[in-house]
Amino acid sequence: MTPTHLPGRPAIPTLPTILDAFNNAPVEEVHKLLLDCLRSLRWANRVADHRPYPDAESLLAACDEAAYDLSRGDLAEALAAETLPTLPDGTYSVAHTAMSAAHAAYEAKFGHAFVVCLDGLPPTRVLDHVLEAIRSRLTNDPEEERVVAAEELRRLAKARLMDLLRGAGP
Repeated sequence: MTPTHLPGRPAIPTLPTILDAFNNAPVEEVHKLLLDCLRSLRWANRVADHRPYPDAESLLAACDEAAYDLSRGDLAEALAAETLPTLPDGTYSVAHTAMSAAHAAYEAKFGHAFVVCLDGLPPTRVLDHVLEAIRSRLTNDPEEERVVAAEELRRLAKARLMDLLRGAGP
């Protein structure tokens, strides 16, 4: 804890932040935390190797930059670890069937799990959004979809990291 001292006032120690903990944690712990956000060893290494970060915005910018630089192999590694988005509780079984069928068609065409960032989306819109996104993206050719999937992975990693910084956990 670093004391904050203003002239004429007693020094007040500042509390460590989650970012301080991230910056000072052993590299093995940071890698584990980062791999919970995006399953790319190259991405996790790049983000971890550039510590310490002066603020959350710098960390998130580094997260973005590392995600933009993923190679085809790195992207394949990250996509292989992703799963279908979780539907909200109370979603009826027909929706699960439709989701499973759409996902199977997507996986058959592109060879990896469908990924979409649902950050900030109200639970009542999740099912419609996911189904619309799968159907829309099934019209992409493989190269177009690789670009879209990479962007969604970047957004997912950033949202997951922001949740961790807020203390929400993986």
